Amino acid sequence: MKKIYQKLLEGIPDYKEFLTVEEMNSSSKKLAEEHPESVSIFEIGQTRDGIELYCLKIGSGSHTALMFGCPHPNEPIGTMMLEYFSKRLAEDEELRKELDYTWYIVKAWDADGLRLNEKWLKGPYTLYNYSRNFFRPAGFRQVDWTFPIDYKELHFHNTLPETTAMMHLIDKIRPEFIYSLHNAGFGGVYWYLSRKTPEIYEEMREAANRQDVPLNLGEPEAPYCVEWAPAVYQSLGIRQDYDYMEQYGNVDMKEAIKCGTCSADYGKDVCGAFTLLTELPYFYDKRIKDMSPSDILRKDAVLEKLEWNEKSNRFIRETLDISRKYMEEENPFLLALCAFTEDDSGEATKRMVEENPEYHKTATIAEKFDNGLVSKFYKLLSYGMLIRANEYELEKMQGKGEEEQEKAATLKKAFEIAEKEHRELAEYLEQEIDYLVVPIRKLVSIQLECGLLMAEYLKEH
Repeated sequence: MKKIYQKLLEGIPDYKEFLTVEEMNSSSKKLAEEHPESVSIFEIGQTRDGIELYCLKIGSGSHTALMFGCPHPNEPIGTMMLEYFSKRLAEDEELRKELDYTWYIVKAWDADGLRLNEKWLKGPYTLYNYSRNFFRPAGFRQVDWTFPIDYKELHFHNTLPETTAMMHLIDKIRPEFIYSLHNAGFGGVYWYLSRKTPEIYEEMREAANRQDVPLNLGEPEAPYCVEWAPAVYQSLGIRQDYDYMEQYGNVDMKEAIKCGTCSADYGKDVCGAFTLLTELPYFYDKRIKDMSPSDILRKDAVLEKLEWNEKSNRFIRETLDISRKYMEEENPFLLALCAFTEDDSGEATKRMVEENPEYHKTATIAEKFDNGLVSKFYKLLSYGMLIRANEYELEKMQGKGEEEQEKAATLKKAFEIAEKEHRELAEYLEQEIDYLVVPIRKLVSIQLECGLLMAEYLKEH
């Protein structure tokens, strides 16, 4: 690592909280005003709620890179990396020359969704507070999964305004390097890459090791992930999801997938762009990196997880049924929960683990932990959205008539059922998981260092 990059990484502030959309927009405008010689700002479009989407252009190097935060609105680690990196780029001409890139930076792509996560952005960072105030949209409302695609029987063209804005930006600037700044909630560090770059895998892992954040060595995010090296995977697009469901799922493929593909696919198709994702956790438990054998077969660990998920999904659907008639069709929490609980992939996974010999081996401690407890953490997030689906309607109520009182009583009943289940699961996980909260500075450092490594690599390859 070059000294100028070491200095950059050493200067990362000890951030204690995440920024809101308004705070980032204000910061970006101020940066362009203070550094007109190196920074410009322009609007690429608007969100569905009418928020302006801004892009910073910094530098004038011979290579072109696009970086965006919040492709999912519950994933703001990248926004803090971009907040820091954009400021340092603007201030440091030597850094800009050394990198030799023209940088296009969108700090918060799903700005509407980030606003629905604002109640946890300032902390406290606990499993309860994060999940209670969490929001993630349904797949067909995710800005990074509504790029148009025609593949076999999948024909998706219902592109969101935010997605259209990013498409036009990619068409215009034709980036060589796209850094899609996702992050996980719980676990360890892992990567997705458009193509193999084995020369820098060890350096990427060292970036995590130096910050004492473990690699994620449990189950991959999806059963069809292609692992190129420990914690390093081939980029995911909707084609892989489709092929997996087609092979293992007993479903009508015209109805099985309701979203489009992602920016990595679009960038590759349009201009051959290379995309990197560095996935990072807010919370981790050391068991996520324990490769010693457990007391259960990997197949059985997965099947136990699926059984628990099915039971949990039934609870969510039954609780929604209590008050659903009083919810708006466009209630974002309702849309998300309907999509997440109607996922058809469970049966496909059951068939896959029976047929795949890799799942008939003894599970590692990491795999057992991932299936048994990390999966419950992610379901806790759905329980939080179940509370919020009812809360969303209660907060809008103003009338006091008899019908309104009945509506309020029904919504409150479902709210209280969801709140009880959420609190009980949160308390259980607080007891069962020995987790640490990763400082934001460490997460920014890992994400930035991996981006620098890849930017340098792509210049030479």
